[in-house]
Amino acid sequence: MIQLKFSRSLLFILFLSVGLNFAYAQSNREDLEKRRIELRNEISRINELRISNQKKQRSVLGQVEDLNQQIKSTEDLIKLTNQQANLLTREISTNTNKIGQLRKELEKLKEDYARMIEKSYKSKSQQSRVMFLLSSQNFLQAYKRLQYMKQYTNYRKQQGEEIKANTAELQQLNARLVEQKEEKEKLIAENRKTRADLEKNRKSQQTLMATIRKREGEFATQIRSKQNEIDEIDRAIDKMIRESIAKANKESGSSSRSAYELTPAAKALAADFNNNKGKLPWPVQSGVVTMRFGQQPHPVVKSVMVNNNGVRIDTDKDGKARAVFNGTVSEVQAVKGANQAVMVRHGDFITIYNNLEEVYVKRGDRVTTEQEIGKVATSRTTGKTTLHFLLYKNDQKMDPADWIYRM
Repeated sequence: MIQLKFSRSLLFILFLSVGLNFAYAQSNREDLEKRRIELRNEISRINELRISNQKKQRSVLGQVEDLNQQIKSTEDLIKLTNQQANLLTREISTNTNKIGQLRKELEKLKEDYARMIEKSYKSKSQQSRVMFLLSSQNFLQAYKRLQYMKQYTNYRKQQGEEIKANTAELQQLNARLVEQKEEKEKLIAENRKTRADLEKNRKSQQTLMATIRKREGEFATQIRSKQNEIDEIDRAIDKMIRESIAKANKESGSSSRSAYELTPAAKALAADFNNNKGKLPWPVQSGVVTMRFGQQPHPVVKSVMVNNNGVRIDTDKDGKARAVFNGTVSEVQAVKGANQAVMVRHGDFITIYNNLEEVYVKRGDRVTTEQEIGKVATSRTTGKTTLHFLLYKNDQKMDPADWIYRM
């Protein structure tokens, strides 16, 4: 009886361990699979743009930028697919070991159960049970023997049901193992194809880069000219922010042009925004960052430095810009060279959504997290749908990647 109880406890622990490990692994797999689908869609979108731009005979510089982005996304996809395959390998190994342990424990449980049945069969006659009760020394002992007989019968039935349930669980675990092995083989096959595409793109990249190296001075001039346009747009946005701060403070009786005078409600909103640092949603439903915050070498012509006050995010055609947090629309302005910009205030934090061809909000509107505020413009030249997203505290520029979840 003691051995049976021990077997039951060990089996329970094994099944509980299998269940917990499976739940954790399932969560990891779902996260990885979601990101894998996003990367595949991203690569597909970039590839379509590349084909379209090749037909338009787009500049070599633009082609290399697209190709670099596709190569980076492809490398990320390979890395992520490897993570999925490795996770499945660990799960397969763990489940294989668990299956072996469970089989051994079930065998012990069945042997103990068989001995219990045999013992019960030898003493099952009604006469022996009656004699067992009549041989009691007193009524209390007879009552206890009767209860023991009932408990023994119930326990035997319970053990039979448990063996049946555990056997079914073992069969499910075996079936899950087969599925995992099939899934792993599928990932490995997909990775082979992805690697072949990557090598093909790298060869194209080398050919294009050879052309760029021959004309590096010409391309450097183009990049600096483009940076001057970006700087002009950034200055226009900085001016819009200063004017918005001054306008809001004037209404509250303050003359400051660099920091908002906050009401208690605005302070609470700013604190809430700050508490969500690193957890804010993306300002688009899906997209990829093509230029990060701050001063950096140009992605193609490394000898030229470029600067960005926010981040540039390529998204789907007709993609919508979304508020990253609750707030109030403080400005909607046309920006020369960048369509329209929407400025949303969150206490003394500001988010800017620039390059919108349609705007769905107006000054003074309250917006909520992930509310659509406009349609992102698509460039006729490049075919790209790009949102320029900026984040400030008062008039101080901040890196959006520190605030947006997994940017």
